[in-house]
Amino acid sequence: MKKQTDEPFVIDHLPSRTITHEGRTYLFFSGTAYLGLPQHPAFQQLLINAIARYGITFGSSRNGNLRLGIYEEAEARLAAMVGAPHALTVSSGMLAGQIVVNWLMANNATFVYGPQAHPALWNGPVVDLPTVSFAHWATQVPNVVRGISISSSVVILTNSIDAFRSQYYDFSWVAELPDDRPITLVVDDSHGLGVLNDDLSRNGCSMGIWPQIPQKPNVNLIVTGSLAKAMGLPGGVIFADANTLANLRQTAYFGACSPMPPAYLDAFLQADELYAEGRERLRQNVLLAEKLLPMGLFSHATGYPLFFTEQDSLYPFLLERGVFVYSFAYPTTTDRANTRLVISAFHQPADIETLAKAVGDFLK
Repeated sequence: MKKQTDEPFVIDHLPSRTITHEGRTYLFFSGTAYLGLPQHPAFQQLLINAIARYGITFGSSRNGNLRLGIYEEAEARLAAMVGAPHALTVSSGMLAGQIVVNWLMANNATFVYGPQAHPALWNGPVVDLPTVSFAHWATQVPNVVRGISISSSVVILTNSIDAFRSQYYDFSWVAELPDDRPITLVVDDSHGLGVLNDDLSRNGCSMGIWPQIPQKPNVNLIVTGSLAKAMGLPGGVIFADANTLANLRQTAYFGACSPMPPAYLDAFLQADELYAEGRERLRQNVLLAEKLLPMGLFSHATGYPLFFTEQDSLYPFLLERGVFVYSFAYPTTTDRANTRLVISAFHQPADIETLAKAVGDFLK
């Protein structure tokens, strides 16, 4: 029976609803392609068409004397989708966070981290993150900020959601932050873009965390994230006001880096119907999983495509029955293994029924 400490599966194809390893086919309930776009033949064709126009990559600075208009066009669409003033794309979600963090570090700010803040937001190789729950931390933040010298700028950094344990975060505490100083709030929304706020979706794409965060005149909100998850695009994005993004464009972290491949942004602009279709398929699949899976075994935010369990032995049990789920140490190899089921738009109802039956057998 395979354990988390065994060697990982090595395959030679893109995971979809199934993977094949050493001649055996497994149902695949892992990964982060929540809307199933990388596996969608129509989206792949849009990308093939776009490559004919833009090539595979654009190895140039966005601040160069030759620029591609596709970036500004796609960024305007992303900002409108999220409800943010403006957007700036970069080559990865990790870079998106680090561009912001390194710019803020130059201002000698005091950094206040939330629990499990993504390494993309760290201001060094190691950060001492709070060990309390997000809810408990949130009640403390306003007073923590008040305790910081008024002469120091304050930066609060957190995730938009607990994507490991499938728990939503409440951001009402932002309204309680003190008004007597400028504050920068940086939120990594990698696991929310394209998934959160379905009731506020535009053009088939969920808006993410931006509309859930109270607006305060003295709080400069910056939302970063990976586009390689629900959005299916190899890149990252920063949402903020025009002045903040203008400052970020002037940094070496932005100017010296090649941008994300323009062909993907062209495909994104043509894919409204595919995103809408993926979101509806995901919604139906999550509803079915919520109906069939035994909720007592899982931590699960209603409507979200992740089901977390403390029972790590579920992984080898399911693997023996032809079901591959997420289970490995993250973000470092010394962290505890994290076992969770990931539902995607590419799953079929029969896949989820098979998963639920196998989970039921585990409980027996």
